[in-house]
Amino acid sequence: MLTIIIILIVILFIVWNVTLIGYRDKNRNPLEQDEKAVFSDKAKSILRKQESEKAILLIHGFPSTPSLYSYSAQRFFEAGWDVHVPLIPTFGSDPKEFENTNFTQWFDYICRYYENMRKTYPTVHVLGTSMGGLLALKLGEKYCNTEQKPDKIVTIAAPVVYNSIRDGIFTDFKSYIMRTVALFTASLGAKTVDGNPNSDDGNEEWVGYGGQFVRAGLSLVHGMKDVRKNLGLITCPLFSIHDVNDKTVPFGNLKIIQKENRSKSFKTLETHMDKYKHNRHALLLYHSIQEELTTTIIEFLDAKEKANG
Repeated sequence: MLTIIIILIVILFIVWNVTLIGYRDKNRNPLEQDEKAVFSDKAKSILRKQESEKAILLIHGFPSTPSLYSYSAQRFFEAGWDVHVPLIPTFGSDPKEFENTNFTQWFDYICRYYENMRKTYPTVHVLGTSMGGLLALKLGEKYCNTEQKPDKIVTIAAPVVYNSIRDGIFTDFKSYIMRTVALFTASLGAKTVDGNPNSDDGNEEWVGYGGQFVRAGLSLVHGMKDVRKNLGLITCPLFSIHDVNDKTVPFGNLKIIQKENRSKSFKTLETHMDKYKHNRHALLLYHSIQEELTTTIIEFLDAKEKANG
């Protein structure tokens, strides 16, 4: 009898951790931006305005900052867009503040920012990298079938699955105990990172957080579930990009997006980066690919503009 009880407890422990059954983001208070506390000027929001009729919203990843778009933001500006790259509140500040925020709050902030842009610009495109790509997809799910729909969505290395036996995708097996660890600590080895001298190809300029953000990461993984479930709501034009050797977000995520979205105008791009001292993930940060990739994205967005007249 004792053996059966132990086995049941083990099974329940695994199911509770793996499925995240019953999980919800507890803190849903809106986040407000105050960039006075950012640890580096390079982490601050990027805003390039020229009173254009069209704009692009660039969304950074986890646990990154707008700095990864420094090159592309200028290119989009030169191509005629007003460019908005907001720093999501608590990203880029004190890790202790960031570690207790969650996906619900990050998405709420991006929604409010996007809705304000929609009131100002006749044309608004959205581009996101990594978690930013996940947020861009969720924006599409919320707004594509409304009057506030994005004109076009671009995702780079967007995750919609973390670990999935069914899909053959495994990002990090440690996530199977993440929920338990989160009961005792919000983070492990949290620190700020202002440059990575041991990397190359532009990745040495990366600015964000280092360490393991257990509670915030758990929220992010849980957030993927709803986004993946609702991919069929995306009917806006969508361009999804992923490197086949991405070491941060498995390439299989692109195949899921490709199969399950319902965009009437869907395009994919698979990049094949050479060997570098980085994870082939934040593609618009890398010197070897950022010029060509940004040009490809601009051509994609311009093609829609021409199609509109």
